[in-house]
Amino acid sequence: MNFSNPTVVVFVVYIAAMLGIGLYAYFSTKNLDDYILGGRSLGSFVTALSAGASDMSGWLLMGLPGAIYLTGLSESWIAIGLIIGAWLNWYLVAGRLRVHTEVQNNALTLPDYFTGRFDDQKKILRVTSALIILIFFAIYCASGMVAGARLFETLFHLPYQTALMLGAFATIGYVCIGGFLAISWTDTFQAGLMIFALLLLPIVTYMSLGIGAEEFTAIVESARPHAYDFVSNLSFVAILSAAAWGLGYFGQPHILVRFMAVKSVHSIKIARRICVGWMGLSMVGAVLTGVMGIAYFNSFDVNPESIFILFSEHLFTPWLAGILLAAILSSIMCAIDSQMLASSSALTEDIYRAVFRKHASQRELMWVSRISIILIAIVAIVLAYSPSSRVIDLVSFAWAGLGAAFGPVVILSLFWRRMTAKGAITGICLGALSVILWRLKSGGIFDVYEIIPGYIIATVGIIFVSLVDKPASEAVLSQFDNAWKKIRMTA
Repeated sequence: MNFSNPTVVVFVVYIAAMLGIGLYAYFSTKNLDDYILGGRSLGSFVTALSAGASDMSGWLLMGLPGAIYLTGLSESWIAIGLIIGAWLNWYLVAGRLRVHTEVQNNALTLPDYFTGRFDDQKKILRVTSALIILIFFAIYCASGMVAGARLFETLFHLPYQTALMLGAFATIGYVCIGGFLAISWTDTFQAGLMIFALLLLPIVTYMSLGIGAEEFTAIVESARPHAYDFVSNLSFVAILSAAAWGLGYFGQPHILVRFMAVKSVHSIKIARRICVGWMGLSMVGAVLTGVMGIAYFNSFDVNPESIFILFSEHLFTPWLAGILLAAILSSIMCAIDSQMLASSSALTEDIYRAVFRKHASQRELMWVSRISIILIAIVAIVLAYSPSSRVIDLVSFAWAGLGAAFGPVVILSLFWRRMTAKGAITGICLGALSVILWRLKSGGIFDVYEIIPGYIIATVGIIFVSLVDKPASEAVLSQFDNAWKKIRMTA
């Protein structure tokens, strides 16, 4: 690696800044509540941008522009589904989950919330939820590791395994040191960097072409005749499967935890507008980057997912290119850091303390959480170690698994008083299992994205088992009613 290269210098400074933020967060972290949820002290701005950035990953700057470059606007259905899903998640779930988790003895994690909501004395629901989180997040983290390795491999001409280790170290450092505050603050900074890059690049590219709108449109349509057609060569199943990505939001622990950590319910309305606005502008920038790529690179043989990288190197000075390329690293790190902490929280709070060390000290729990992050990172590195690993396959599988396992349970637990612990356990297991089994099949009906059957099967299972099960205890019902009284008061 050449340290006289401006791009290398920018990357080194950027990583050092993230570690610095992690160190600063370390001194603001006093107990496990601070480490896992930041002491429920996040304001609207940080909550919004950290929640938005944490689920985008390298797909936003590499995958989406590349897909648009190859096919055109018909690849926008995933983006459309994600924006709608994110808005509904903020509107339906955020405030209610914040209140319910506070009523349930200030639950720190999603399994912790399920335990309180359904009075899970045997801890079956808690441990089952934690294990499913660990399984799918290991796959999710591996996808981020692969994307980071690809970036370092391409830019600095490093061997894949070396690039993998470098990318992993960059993220593990500040997460391990500073916990939730570190990832929230770094994600906010990184979200700003990402939207700056995505809005700047299409504008500069269009200006560099030096042509009018009509000529630009003609060039794009000449290279991709159906570039502006949203349904070109797409079946109803393909459109439905792409848009169904939005369902995943309701079950992503690393996103839901942001709602649990917000300072108050009153902050959520502002945060929703900021987050969805950020997502919308960022995705518009990503789509425009792909369209610009059709006009700019149509006569070249390029890797579609490298469009953003190529633009950065062709149109900007090395220093500014380094900043734009750091935005790609930002998008990758935003996803990995949240997933690592959510996995660590499940290990520490829902397995280590709940099952083995109920009276462990806060200092002990924080160190267990830090060690858990390192162990999770090692597992993710092992899964990502093969250069043949594909990012999109790993992401889609993990997103569907978490979404189907927890989405129906979260939604029904917040709105349906009659839901029981057995119904919740059934829904989690059926959602996860149906995604895994559906993934093994192909052709015909099995071409539908597995999150759709996962949601349907889990929801039916929850409702059926809860109705045939005996009603929850009066204490559980009373807590549910108390939460809804607070929700109505804050509406």
